[in-house]
Amino acid sequence: MKFPKFADLILFEDDDIIVVNKPPFISSLDEREGGEINMLRLAKQYSEDAQICHRLDKETSGALIIAKNPEAYRAVSMQFERRKVKKVYHAVIDGTHVFEELFIDLPILNVGKGNVTISRQEGKRAETWFQSLKYYKHYTLVECRPVTGRMHQIRIHLATQRASIAGDEMYKGQPVFLSKLKRKYQLGKDQEELPIMKRFALHAYEVTFKLVNDQEVTIHAPYPKDFETLLKLLDKFDS
Repeated sequence: MKFPKFADLILFEDDDIIVVNKPPFISSLDEREGGEINMLRLAKQYSEDAQICHRLDKETSGALIIAKNPEAYRAVSMQFERRKVKKVYHAVIDGTHVFEELFIDLPILNVGKGNVTISRQEGKRAETWFQSLKYYKHYTLVECRPVTGRMHQIRIHLATQRASIAGDEMYKGQPVFLSKLKRKYQLGKDQEELPIMKRFALHAYEVTFKLVNDQEVTIHAPYPKDFETLLKLLDKFDS
């Protein structure tokens, strides 16, 4: 896999903060010991005191806030703690679902090893708003606005609505194949069909927060190529 230049990922930068459009398949932080490249390492090569202010799942693309100094890190962390950071994600989900400001309030329990479950007894409070943006025959483009920041929150909350994110096999989401969308789709002999996206279709589309000088900014992260391709194919063959 070719790693992008960190500078090419920057959506916004001032003396204290950088916001990047994180590519898919790169972890936010060191997941385990070893040489795997991650956003924190890339950021530190660019600005030596860089710290990542929040995490995106490895497969999730989109807006990631990075602080260049301890003061900025504290300022942004406090906003996350007080739920002052507004986050907007876009997801493509299996099936046609009409979500009109649907509010999901289901507690999430982290059971370790990267797994979470819904638990009303032991889970931590988790709240997400969902709004359908565009309908296809077999899929829906949805806006997700998490209020809290639990691990896998959007993914598991959608799964509880039988609306798993396309390609999110951990939560029963099915990969999207062109053969399912395109009539008379023919694969060559001995060819194995690959899904349109090799990950689950979730993108951190926008983030709104205050800079160190108290000015509020909204940073929008354009879709990466794979997400854009999926939507173009849905527009063409599934609308």
